[in-house]
Amino acid sequence: DEDYVRHHIGVEPGWYVMLSVTDTGSGMSAEVREHIFEPFFTTKEKGKGTGLGLSTVYGIIKQSGGSIWVYSEIGRGTTFKIYLPRVEEEVDSFPPREDRESLPRGNETVLLVEDDASVRNLGARILRNQGYTVLEATHGHEAIRMARDCAGKIHLLLTDVVMPQMGGRELVRWFKTIHPDIKVLFISGYPDNADNRQATFKPEEPLLQKPFSLTTLAKKVREALDR
Repeated sequence: DEDYVRHHIGVEPGWYVMLSVTDTGSGMSAEVREHIFEPFFTTKEKGKGTGLGLSTVYGIIKQSGGSIWVYSEIGRGTTFKIYLPRVEEEVDSFPPREDRESLPRGNETVLLVEDDASVRNLGARILRNQGYTVLEATHGHEAIRMARDCAGKIHLLLTDVVMPQMGGRELVRWFKTIHPDIKVLFISGYPDNADNRQATFKPEEPLLQKPFSLTTLAKKVREALDR
C-alpha cells in the first residue's frame, strides 16, 4: 500500500503476493542487517560460506519486480518477507514445453565457473545432455588451473560474474590474454539495474540471468558459441 511504498525505496504501489519466513534463531544486530544483501558479506567462519546466498536472492527478487524486507531481534529470531507482483491476467493454459530434442545442441567444450553448487550441477547436467563436454570449476583460480591442464580447446567460458576470490570479469580478462578467441557468456543473479559495478552489463555482452530454464540455457549457450 501507499504507506509501505513511502517507507521502502524502489517499491511501486499495487497488488503483491507476500511470502514470509520466520526462524527462532539468534537474530541479527542492526549493523549486520544493513549489510546482509551485499555480495561476500558473511558472519560465518572463513571457508564456511561465500556470502552470496542472500545477495543472489535479492537480485532475483528485484529482477522479478519485487522487494524483500527483514526484521530481526537478537535472541528472538528473524523474519523475511518477500513481495512479488501479482499477475493480473488470468492464465487459461500454460504454453507447451519445448521438446528437448528440438533445443540447440553442440559438441564444443564449455568451462562452467559457478560457486553455487546447485546452479553449477544443474547447468552442467543440462549442457552434457545437449552434447557438450563440460568442465566444472567453483571459482576463478580453479578455472585457470583447469584451463592450463586442459589438453584440448575450450570453446566457451560460462562464468558467474560475482564470485569469491576472483570475479567473472577478472577471469575473462585472464582468458582473453591466453585464449583471445574464446567465447564468453556471463551468468548473473542481479537485475540489469543492480547497484553493483560487477553486475553492470553492456548491451552487447552475452548474459544469462538466474534463475534460468533448460530452454534458456541451451539457447544462450548456442548463441554465444555462434557469435
